[in-house]
Amino acid sequence: MSSLRPVVIKIGTSSLAQPDTGRLALATIGALVETLTVLRDRGYPVVLVSSGAVGVGCGRLGLAERPATIAEKQAVAAVGQGRLMRIYDDFFTTAGQPIAQVLLTREDLTQRSRYINIYQTFQALLRLGVVPIVNENDTVAVDELKFGDNDTLSALVASVVEAEWLFLLTDVDRMYSADPRQNPDAKPISVVADMAEFEAMGVDTGSRGSQWGTGGMVTKITAAKIATSAGVCTVITQGKTPANILKIIDGEDLGTQFLPQAQPNRARKQWIAHGLVPAGRLYLDSGAVRAICEGGKSLLAAGVTEIEGEFQAEDAVILCDRQGKSVAQGLVNFDSEALGKILGRRSQDVSKILGSGSPNTVIHRDNLALM
Repeated sequence: MSSLRPVVIKIGTSSLAQPDTGRLALATIGALVETLTVLRDRGYPVVLVSSGAVGVGCGRLGLAERPATIAEKQAVAAVGQGRLMRIYDDFFTTAGQPIAQVLLTREDLTQRSRYINIYQTFQALLRLGVVPIVNENDTVAVDELKFGDNDTLSALVASVVEAEWLFLLTDVDRMYSADPRQNPDAKPISVVADMAEFEAMGVDTGSRGSQWGTGGMVTKITAAKIATSAGVCTVITQGKTPANILKIIDGEDLGTQFLPQAQPNRARKQWIAHGLVPAGRLYLDSGAVRAICEGGKSLLAAGVTEIEGEFQAEDAVILCDRQGKSVAQGLVNFDSEALGKILGRRSQDVSKILGSGSPNTVIHRDNLALM
């Protein structure tokens, strides 16, 4: 496999579909395929995260709008996914580029064994020079195991494959201080070096998305936070002109770039922080919060003041301060019943209460990721 780090491109339904009819924008798909083929020729491993299965299914079935119920969405996605992949395969075959379909649910990234399998599958595909085309498995996913949108999915995939770039293709050319379609005084934002400062600006992120899509600018900001904390440079740019991807990589000032954080989390930390569905919450005293957030320490029973939910050992739990603000997520060493017996107790008391051989930490720092 190339020594270059992968490039992940996410294209949304708003870019793939005609806004008035919902039919596929074939010219955009052709330009996207050409761009990804050029990236492959340059030596970049490439992953495409593509929405559109439900939108294509709606068009195929003559529906005027997206279905409302889970069952209907799953049925329409089943109709659309095969059609979407056939179109991609036709375009990529013309370019001489092999592709593979990868359908994921959040459950695939919540279990360590599945996560490792997904990682190894991506590595094998990229080593073989294949372009994986990833989508959420809408046909089988249920609400509690859905990513929610493909922006989040693309950020997690970028973390798994340890990408250098994540491009979020959308219906605007970059981020603005307000919605440029409604405010002519909106100012363009070229570079975001600090996510906290950017969020403090109170940028108007607009609506939830298009008629045919589920995302919006809010979900793209969330994706940028996930990806940049994994060391991935994230770019929001115009989906109708995929060739801009090459220009941005070459250094042109296009789109909005969210720069990687100085100390990116490892892929495992990203899996813990964003890939897992939490089974409960732990409330911590101020000393434990400081030890975790500022000192990089493990969580001890003495710092836990309250638990919420029923969970098993090795489940993911959210760690909160006394006010309920989430500060971290981690894999807990005790089930909720056992942990309830040692709340606030010193480490040396744990073995006396639960028996010898009990872990001396509630969550070890290696299994803990700051939010």
